[in-house]
Amino acid sequence: MINIVNLPTVKQLRYLIALEKHAHFGKAAEACFVSQSAFSVAIRVLESILGTQLFDRTNKRVTITAMGQEIVIQARLVVRDVEALMDMARVSSEPLSGKLRLGVIPTISPFLLPKMLPQLRSHFPQLQLFLQEDTTLRIYGRLMSGELDLILIAFPYELRNVEKMTLFKDPFLLAYKKGSQFIETQKVTVDHLQSESILLLEDGHCLRDHALSACKIRNLNKVSNFAASSLLTLIEMVEADLGVTYLPEMAKDSPMLKNTNIKTQVMPKISHREIGLIWRKGSARDKEFRMLGEFIQKYRNRKNRNKK
Repeated sequence: MINIVNLPTVKQLRYLIALEKHAHFGKAAEACFVSQSAFSVAIRVLESILGTQLFDRTNKRVTITAMGQEIVIQARLVVRDVEALMDMARVSSEPLSGKLRLGVIPTISPFLLPKMLPQLRSHFPQLQLFLQEDTTLRIYGRLMSGELDLILIAFPYELRNVEKMTLFKDPFLLAYKKGSQFIETQKVTVDHLQSESILLLEDGHCLRDHALSACKIRNLNKVSNFAASSLLTLIEMVEADLGVTYLPEMAKDSPMLKNTNIKTQVMPKISHREIGLIWRKGSARDKEFRMLGEFIQKYRNRKNRNKK
């Protein structure tokens, strides 16, 4: 039986979550900014408080026990609730201050954030923004487990138990190498393209699905059997004239396209994806997240006006 007076601390629960994630005492301790010896002691004390072994330890690896897995799930919920409590108190005094963990997909992050973040810090100097880049499915999982506060993704994408704020539309552009063997007319549609000439990202990247849908690519024979694992690889494949692709408009002025022979062309019919923020339903920081969304919208509008 657990002694009610001797309950686990939030710090111990954070250590537990970190060890389950890294499966290595040294890496978990480093992630928690504490010495490995102090980290190990804290885990042993936690096991003593709970009266159960959470990890099997060998010389080479750390394996979480079945009971440990169940406790980690509950620990994440406890830590999330404690953080929500702190957020409620903090937001009432100063919104968009303190720690904010934002997940973002790699087809948005390099094009939107580098120039926007300095302005965000200027407007909200007390905000400590931590970024994590990954696929939509993975950052959504981290959002729901409490590892992230909100995520910046592209729609359409079906997610449950979340709030959604659409920020802006991001049109697709046809991208090809200057003088490409695949481009024969000035205004190119999907029908004009050769078989297996369209290069896309591999399965798992939502940009692939968005391009297929928004750009009306119904004949999959037009799509190449070779897929890229990242946007940088995709651009390199187009630069080598292995095919053409569809890039989001926000990538047009990206450093990725500088010093290349890649040209972009507006689609004959407007095809786009939507960019937006997602957070857990019922979050105490709802108003704060909407404030961040409004800031991104204003930044985007100013940027578009300056281009004209």
